[in-house]
Amino acid sequence: MQIVFLDSDTIPEPLPQPQWAEKWTNRPATEPDPEQVIKALTNADICITNKVKLTAQILQKLPKLKFVCVAATGYDCVDLQACREHGVIVSNVPGYSRQSVAEGVIGFIFSLRRALPYYQSTARKAWSASPHFCVHGSPLLNVRGATLGIFGRGAIGNEVATLAQALGMNVLFGEHRNRHEIRPGYVRFETLLAQSDIITLHCPLTEATRGMIGHAEIARMKPGAMLINTARGPLINEQAVLDALESGHLGGAALDVLSIEPPVNEPALLALQHSNLIITPHITWANEDGVNRLMQGIIANLNAFEQEQPINVVS
Repeated sequence: MQIVFLDSDTIPEPLPQPQWAEKWTNRPATEPDPEQVIKALTNADICITNKVKLTAQILQKLPKLKFVCVAATGYDCVDLQACREHGVIVSNVPGYSRQSVAEGVIGFIFSLRRALPYYQSTARKAWSASPHFCVHGSPLLNVRGATLGIFGRGAIGNEVATLAQALGMNVLFGEHRNRHEIRPGYVRFETLLAQSDIITLHCPLTEATRGMIGHAEIARMKPGAMLINTARGPLINEQAVLDALESGHLGGAALDVLSIEPPVNEPALLALQHSNLIITPHITWANEDGVNRLMQGIIANLNAFEQEQPINVVS
């Protein structure tokens, strides 16, 4: 068995090589060019990928490949239909980052509601010239009693809800867009938009969810409402978020993901100087608990496949 990890530097610690693996190749990064990916995987029986895409074009050139382990919960980087056609099993690592991401979301909520970006930058610079002991500026909003709208009710969404409720927040789970039947415990998509003080996204990226928060959806949100995205960048229309921040309709945003990662040529949203905008480099998953659980999950998937009893199979 030969194993190739296409983007091993996306995990801050090295994975231990299973004893049964004849060869293990760590590639710190692999260019997204299909020919480069094919070259890297020509002799591989098993591929580990975090964000390097495996398309139908690539998979048809890899007859030896039998197993793909996605080093993440989301598996939108892999063409599942093509994998099925070529007999390639795909597993992910579900729920490993629920604590890490949920704690990150709660941190973002406090940062946005307490206007920490403003007070750490603009107000801090003005403090020395202030006639008073404090500097007032951006309003400080309560967390307790605020309504948190959550799209996505998997492991992370549920963990966010548990922590938010412990803080005294009101929690709503949003139904899918355009769904007429509302499941118990959910509210209509439009209702969540209209009633939430903060909205946080925890859905997988699919054709149904791509661009789910755009100009029309933001217009339905309360003036001053805030948006958090720690899931996948293309869930939101970044131009719509930028426009709403500049107009003041959005009171703030915290984005741990962007539509293109790493961002190139400094996209407009990344360049925006806004007093209540936080952008971090896709890192909320990576506290010590998240990294440890991910590594354990990858090794468990590999061992299960080697024993011909694959687990966490998504295709």
